[in-house]
Amino acid sequence: MNSEEFRIQGKELIDYIADYLENIRDRRVFPDKKPGFIRDLIPDSAPVKGESWTSIFKDVEKVIMPGVTHWQSPHMHAYFPALNSYPSMLGEMLSNAINCLGFTWASSPVCTELEMVVMNWLGKMIGLPEEFLHRKGGDGGGVIQTTASECTLISLLAGRFVAIKMYEDLYPDANKHEINGKLVAYCSDQAHSSVEKAALIGLVTLRYIECDENFSMRGDKLLKIIMQDREAGLIPFWVCATLGTTGSCAFDNLEEITEVCYNELLWCHVDAAYAGSSFICPEYRTWLKGVEKANSIAFNPSKWLMVHFDCTAMWVKNSSALHGAFNVNPLYLTHEYSGLAIDYMHWQIPLSKRFRSLKLWFVIRNYGIAGLQEHIRKGVVLAEKFESFVRGDPRFEIPAKRYLGLVVFRLVGDNFITEALCKRLNSRGNIHCVPANLKGKYVIRFTVSSPRSTLDDIVKDWKEIVRVANEILQEREKYLRRAKVPLGEIKEKNENFGSSLLLSNVPMSPKIVNASFAAIYDQGDVLEQFTKTIKFRKDAQDSPAMRRRIKGILMSGKQFSLDSRLDLFHGIETSPTQKSGSNNLPVVEDSAEPEEKTSSGSENDNTSGSHSPQKDNLEVSPIRHNRSKSVDHQLNLTINDLKVEKQICNRCGHKVEKVERVEDYN
Repeated sequence: MNSEEFRIQGKELIDYIADYLENIRDRRVFPDKKPGFIRDLIPDSAPVKGESWTSIFKDVEKVIMPGVTHWQSPHMHAYFPALNSYPSMLGEMLSNAINCLGFTWASSPVCTELEMVVMNWLGKMIGLPEEFLHRKGGDGGGVIQTTASECTLISLLAGRFVAIKMYEDLYPDANKHEINGKLVAYCSDQAHSSVEKAALIGLVTLRYIECDENFSMRGDKLLKIIMQDREAGLIPFWVCATLGTTGSCAFDNLEEITEVCYNELLWCHVDAAYAGSSFICPEYRTWLKGVEKANSIAFNPSKWLMVHFDCTAMWVKNSSALHGAFNVNPLYLTHEYSGLAIDYMHWQIPLSKRFRSLKLWFVIRNYGIAGLQEHIRKGVVLAEKFESFVRGDPRFEIPAKRYLGLVVFRLVGDNFITEALCKRLNSRGNIHCVPANLKGKYVIRFTVSSPRSTLDDIVKDWKEIVRVANEILQEREKYLRRAKVPLGEIKEKNENFGSSLLLSNVPMSPKIVNASFAAIYDQGDVLEQFTKTIKFRKDAQDSPAMRRRIKGILMSGKQFSLDSRLDLFHGIETSPTQKSGSNNLPVVEDSAEPEEKTSSGSENDNTSGSHSPQKDNLEVSPIRHNRSKSVDHQLNLTINDLKVEKQICNRCGHKVEKVERVEDYN
């Protein structure tokens, strides 16, 4: 593609993008696809010769769009927002054209300089103290990272560096490994999973502090656990305070937490990934009270400020802690201003850095502070409206207070009813939501995010929820009629019941309904019922893994839950490649024991035209072994047309029978 074609095709692509975004509410928000769907749509190998752009672009609607979850749709309510805007896209286009790598000031001076200025703009917009801003003689400043998860890890590693250095000074005989092994970090039990991942990478212990009734971490509980760890000889060093938790957008009590961290000499990192954008509105800055005693803070303009991914703003008071954790200075990265200008490679984990500040600069200038505030407040108002709809229907409940643009709701009753609602909504594809777990309650998260969302969109989404809820509740009697037998009663009713349970694909409300059915009824009843309804996998008996599993079931002498029983059914079904009258039962044999006869006691069963594989399996007694055989020993029960020859198995040393079909010798 030359420059002339780029001009033409680029303009057409911009038209396509504009049409896509302006008409996005007409698209199914959640795709109706299964893993691997794209393999049938594109070739297995790359083309040898280049294709025309026209041919390539035709595949966008054919291959790409059918599998897209449309995050910019007004009906996208899952997760937190991941927005874009036209000035942001234009900034990204220009950044891609320049394509500079801003690891040092000298590698592209404007990349570093603009980032410093824009991060000061943004810090002032959300009301951060001056200690977090770039200024002469100051050690603080802002940096654009990739994600909030990365910021959590960076702050933990910086806090670890400070703690190790402090304890090395206090205890000169101690080494870094001894100190690191005693380090303990803390967060709320509602904190994002990225905190746990950061602790795993940093090789430190993580303590979860139980939240209060408002899903908030409080200072007194934090201090109590810190004191217990100190008494145990451990070294508390880092705390993550969450402003806007993922589950319910709850806020930890930052003022109490930072006071504890300040007094106990712990690094306090503030994770405000979603809620941080709202702090540009003064009425929401009350949650920032106490931030002046924090050490670092981060939030994602790429979530709610219409700057598209990736763009995460992070500020630190003490940039020297970042330098200590990440500083490397090979000769090829030095320049004449090293030590005088900021080199952002010392503020982050990667070496290289994209020119992200350009799109942030474009968005702030184009919308202005007032325009961005209007966008935030509109989202909150729409969330309040949705909340009023939910509260107006007595079949629903809101188990956690609404904060900002996130409403969590559920159907009154057992978790599985709300889970069924969530799955049904997503399968229909008209709206998209995701669940969360709030103190054992399965809830559905509904986030208002899109700048294109209107009250009509919210009303339409609520009608969709009510319509599906009506269906679920009408079917509720079907769920309630299922026999639910506690595990203790199952053991009493059937002592042979094994320990394998079927969870019915209900992660928030695991049940033993199906497993209890297999346990408390006679084996014959189970087989008879499920041979009427189960669709077998035709190739199951050809799988070595399946044969090993079936062998284990037969050897155990136990009755298992349905997942195990289904494997047994799959293995005994007659293969379409075999004669209709032949059996396909897996054999568990032992040369030390005589073969047990079935209860039918008739050798003519094998030649009878009315032979039933299911019936035979019911009447074959499980054989217990002192030593298991390899999967190579599994033979077919039907031996009338087989020639038997004794051999020794090379894998386990057992005497086995080599079986070949007689017709091979005819």
